[in-house]
Amino acid sequence: MPTILGQNQYGKAENRVVRITRDGDTHHIKDLNVSVALSGDMDDVHYSGSNANVLPTDTTKNTVYAFAKEHGIESAEQFGIHLARHFVTSQEPIKVARIRIEEYAWERIATSDGNSRFIGADEVKHSFVRKGQETRTTQITYDGEKWEVVSGLKDLTVMNSTNSEFWGYVKDKYTTLKEAYDRILATDVSARWRYNWTDDEQRMPNWEKSYEQARKHMLEAFAETYSLSLQQTLYQMGSRIINSRSEIDEIRFSLPNNHHFLVDLEPFGLKNDNEVYFAADRPYGLIEATVLRDGVEPKIPVDMTNL
Repeated sequence: MPTILGQNQYGKAENRVVRITRDGDTHHIKDLNVSVALSGDMDDVHYSGSNANVLPTDTTKNTVYAFAKEHGIESAEQFGIHLARHFVTSQEPIKVARIRIEEYAWERIATSDGNSRFIGADEVKHSFVRKGQETRTTQITYDGEKWEVVSGLKDLTVMNSTNSEFWGYVKDKYTTLKEAYDRILATDVSARWRYNWTDDEQRMPNWEKSYEQARKHMLEAFAETYSLSLQQTLYQMGSRIINSRSEIDEIRFSLPNNHHFLVDLEPFGLKNDNEVYFAADRPYGLIEATVLRDGVEPKIPVDMTNL
């Protein structure tokens, strides 16, 4: 049976690059995990093994590190844009470049006055501890004309210890869950949002500010919503971002419901007044949905596993 080649791409995945910017005694860190995927006129390498159109993946790796020096890393998005533009415009066979980046955040270590004086400085500005909250993500796709930037975060763990209920749901012969009028609501937020910046004629967003503000509005909506369901909270989080950030048109969430069950303390002669819980890690409810600006077509994949 004859066969033909379908969609294909290649590149170097998970290039870990750490860029230190030295501003006198004050240092700044950008810590990225960069994956490059290139596609275009690559039929010959698959059919005959000819590498005439192939830019080695080792070269893409080297480009990541060279660009970290030559261009610096202002933001994950800006760095990805530099890379995508370079690969498409410098290599004629390459038609589309997709750059995926995870960013790992660091914060400065606070030191005592005594330690600062000991090393001969008024304040230590070069020591950091890795933040344990979320991982920032971005994916930049460029075809030589149009851009698509989808950014977001994952593993942002949040909890409301009250102001959450769950009742009035469908019940059948298999239902054992009791209605809750004061429960813990906890989740690990995975979110991706799509920018409406698509070409170089448009004004480019301030990527760092946009991320900080999107995260802020997301957390504020989670904290300020009296929740009757995790779905309701999800929608409020997405709506707050869309309504507050004009550069974002679409956001998709994947929110596991991290269940917390009251522990039965009656066998010990104790009353559990919403104080002691068992935190179950599985199975868990998984709530997923997209929130869109009115009139916008969805483009973020429903399954964000590989985004």
